[in-house]
Amino acid sequence: MGKQRTEMLKGTLEGIVLAILAVRPAYGYEITAQLRDQGFSDIAEGTIYALLVRIEQRGLVDVEKVPSEKGPPRKVYSLNALGGEYLDEFWKTWSFLAERINQLHHRIEHPQEEGV
Repeated sequence: MGKQRTEMLKGTLEGIVLAILAVRPAYGYEITAQLRDQGFSDIAEGTIYALLVRIEQRGLVDVEKVPSEKGPPRKVYSLNALGGEYLDEFWKTWSFLAERINQLHHRIEHPQEEGV
């Protein structure tokens, strides 16, 4: 089940990260920590940084370099208008898929209700 969960998560992780950034700007480690707090404990920090590079290149986030107490400045990511549109579409798609999957699951679990 672990591999299946990982594969499903890969398909939704971008939307999940954008949802986190919709609440407030954050840097990579903060995003990873929030994901772990939400129960996504298997996500490697490197996965999040690679995803942040991709969404930055696609123009879905704005980036500001903020001085760090330790080391080089941190890149703080915030959701921009294009990212907000993408996130809205993500939630619509998620709702559509979740509804269809739940309907299918219900039909499989309760086939006797199908003819009602």
